[in-house]
Amino acid sequence: MMRTFTRFLTVAFVFTIAVSRIASAAEADAATGDASAVGSTAPSARLLGVMPNYMTVDPAHVTVQTTHDAYKAASLNTFDPFVYPIVGVQTIFGSGNGSSYATRYSRAFADNAIGNFMTSAVVPSLTGEDSRYYRRGTGGVFSRLAYAASRSVVTRTRSGGTTFNISEIGGNAAAAALSNLYYSPQDRTVGGTAMRCATQIAWDTLANELKEFWPDIHAKLRK
Repeated sequence: MMRTFTRFLTVAFVFTIAVSRIASAAEADAATGDASAVGSTAPSARLLGVMPNYMTVDPAHVTVQTTHDAYKAASLNTFDPFVYPIVGVQTIFGSGNGSSYATRYSRAFADNAIGNFMTSAVVPSLTGEDSRYYRRGTGGVFSRLAYAASRSVVTRTRSGGTTFNISEIGGNAAAAALSNLYYSPQDRTVGGTAMRCATQIAWDTLANELKEFWPDIHAKLRK
């Protein structure tokens, strides 16, 4: 088990270095005004100053999302250096039916990675949906709370329309189903699969709230 975990960490480290280079290029694009397709991750843009936020855009300055953009953002969100410790904290408080920490960490990381790619790149590319979060930024607190929460079921299309968020619901359902390939037999139940899907949708909804309000909170903290 330890040998397997060591190999996993080695691969993760290599991915981190590679994607960090891509992240640097993305931030360079942002500096030249070319970051409308992939969100900025400057310190002020990172959620809580730490969490990667490559999927948030300003509706006033946005270009059409391409399949390349979607996969690039999904990769950056999945392999950002700060993701590894965040997954580690989630693993501490997660369940595992007596499994070792290494096993639970590997599962949690796989859940996050597969969920990110399914909801942000794979499904949107098939359905023509825009997987980015369009921040409202104006209006009352309650209306913005409702707007952010509704993005888990309503999203934009790449042609500018509005549609049911198949990427979020269907993508997380597919990711939860795929997780049965590496979860223990006692967790491969209909209830367990549904719970993993619902949990990921809940986390994504919470992330939408942070994406909506973090710039305001950050601005107030800097005063």
